[in-house]
Amino acid sequence: MKLYHGSLEVIENPRIIKPTRTLDYGAGFYTTTSYEQAELWVKRRILSSQVKTGYINIYELNENSISEINVLWFDDPTEEWVDFVMSNRTLIDFTHNHDLVYGPVANDRVYAAFALYESDLLDKEGLIKELKTYKLVDQMLFHTDKSLQHLKYIESKEIAYE
Repeated sequence: MKLYHGSLEVIENPRIIKPTRTLDYGAGFYTTTSYEQAELWVKRRILSSQVKTGYINIYELNENSISEINVLWFDDPTEEWVDFVMSNRTLIDFTHNHDLVYGPVANDRVYAAFALYESDLLDKEGLIKELKTYKLVDQMLFHTDKSLQHLKYIESKEIAYE
C-alpha cells in the first residue's frame, strides 16, 4: 500500500511526533493513501509558515506484516470511530495502546458536524448519518516505533506553492 505524508521537509526516517494540539488519533506519524490530501496538507503548512516549498513524502506499507502489530481499523464513520476521535480530541491525557490506527480524516467540514454533536444539537446516530454523506479521505497513524518498522521510504516530491 502506498502512503503519503505532507511536510515542509523530506522525511526519510519517520518518527513519532507529540502534537502541540489534539489530533484525531493521538500522537504519532500521520499518512494518507490520498496524494491530493497530502498535497493539501503541504500547501496548508506552506501558507502558515511563509516558506515557498514543501514535500510529499512517499512510503510503502508492508500490509502482510501488519498482522504482527495492534491495529485499530475503521473503514467508515461508526459509533466506535466517533468515540475514539472524541476521546483523542477532548479528554486530557487520553492514550491508547494501538500501534496503528486507520480511518476517516475528521477535517474542517467534518468538525462542523462534530461541533453540532458536542453541542447536543445532533445525536451520535445523526452525526454518523451526516458523515456518511461526505466523501471522506483516509488517514493512517503510526502510533509506535514498532509500527514504523513496517513503513518503507520510497521518495519525496517537492511541492511549490505561492
